[in-house]
Amino acid sequence: MIERLGRSIRARLALFASVAMALLCLAAGSFFLWVGRNTAVDIRTREVTTAALHVGHDIQRNHLRPLPHFDLKGIQVVDPTGRVVASTPNLEGKPRLTAVVPDPNSPSRTDLLCELPELGDECHITAAVRVYDEAGDWFVYAYDSTVPWYIHPSVIAALIVLTVLLVAITWFGVSKVVARTLAPVNQITRRLTDINYGDEIMRVPVPEKAEEIKALADAANFMLARLEAAMEQQRRFASDASHDLRSPITAMRAELEAAMLAPEETDWCETGGKLMASLDRLQNIVADLLTLARLEAGAPSRLESVDLAELVAAETTRPRSKKIVTALQPGVVVTGNRLKLARLLTNLLDNAERHAESTIIVTLRRNEQALLEVLDDGAGIAPDQREVVFRRFTRLDASRSRDAGGTGLGLPIAREIAQAHNGTLTIEDSDIGARFVLRLPIRKE
Repeated sequence: MIERLGRSIRARLALFASVAMALLCLAAGSFFLWVGRNTAVDIRTREVTTAALHVGHDIQRNHLRPLPHFDLKGIQVVDPTGRVVASTPNLEGKPRLTAVVPDPNSPSRTDLLCELPELGDECHITAAVRVYDEAGDWFVYAYDSTVPWYIHPSVIAALIVLTVLLVAITWFGVSKVVARTLAPVNQITRRLTDINYGDEIMRVPVPEKAEEIKALADAANFMLARLEAAMEQQRRFASDASHDLRSPITAMRAELEAAMLAPEETDWCETGGKLMASLDRLQNIVADLLTLARLEAGAPSRLESVDLAELVAAETTRPRSKKIVTALQPGVVVTGNRLKLARLLTNLLDNAERHAESTIIVTLRRNEQALLEVLDDGAGIAPDQREVVFRRFTRLDASRSRDAGGTGLGLPIAREIAQAHNGTLTIEDSDIGARFVLRLPIRKE
């Protein structure tokens, strides 16, 4: 199919170029014929006039001799009485063919006459020359066929052969150039067709020349790199999700199996409480997964003006196990979804609460952007782990020991919400603990 498409493009371009060349040859040939015929007519007119003048010169010298053909259709000499006194052999005994005479102030005249039955049905170039004499004016008439539109059969044959040759060269040349131009595209297409799920290298060849095709190959490789990253993320997500979903299910199954081995000795209320804890964890994982799916799908949400100082104040007044200290600059207003921004802040506070020793510091200020910082006084996060914690189901060893029931989706959800609001969420340097920094665009008035 790809090859057929390539051939189709090549054939269409070659046909278009060939038709254009044929039209160009037609226009150039028509112009050449027009100029050539006009030139040939001028030359033949001069030849006819020259022959008539030559005969007129003999009349003036009284040396009128038998008239040769002069390579013309005919010559007639008319005396002052209007009688034909000399003519070429083919016009012997023929009457005066035309009464056309030069203007009174002109010695000669040329016309294109078409009503000369003695010479045939075609039109003829006619030259009339006046010879002045004491007895009256003599007239010499010379006739010859006009030049056809094609000038000569050899001319039209040469033009046809040249046109066919140029059209054939154009077809061949354009086909070769287009084929050579499309060769990298065909290679890219074949490579895209051959790429399968799980290939180690998902890339297409990049030509060294042809900047436009090189840009296409670079764009395709960029898309394939993102696709490869998304596939890897999907594989990792499926693996992590299956593991984290399996843990509460396994725990519930173990509790039930242990209880059923000795039902009379089992405290079913205690067992139910353990099952409820596992169900709560399972429900939280599923809820967080649905939240991430909606965020990644770009589901539309209601946007409004949100005062971050009011939002932070409302969220930090809720009772927590660690002390929260706030420093909020008023009037920091952004455009966003209040519920999602509240979820982002809650996730950051929950994460800080799990890792802080005693205090959480929340700072809000405004410069070119809204800047929100959540700082805890815990052990902190190593620089090489600062991006890892934003991956799904990622929990560092210290986090697992402190919070075995976390889903590992709180920080990924927080970053997705920040990006959905055209902002960023990063972990930056701090003297103690982990310092999460949220940047959001300021609402324009």
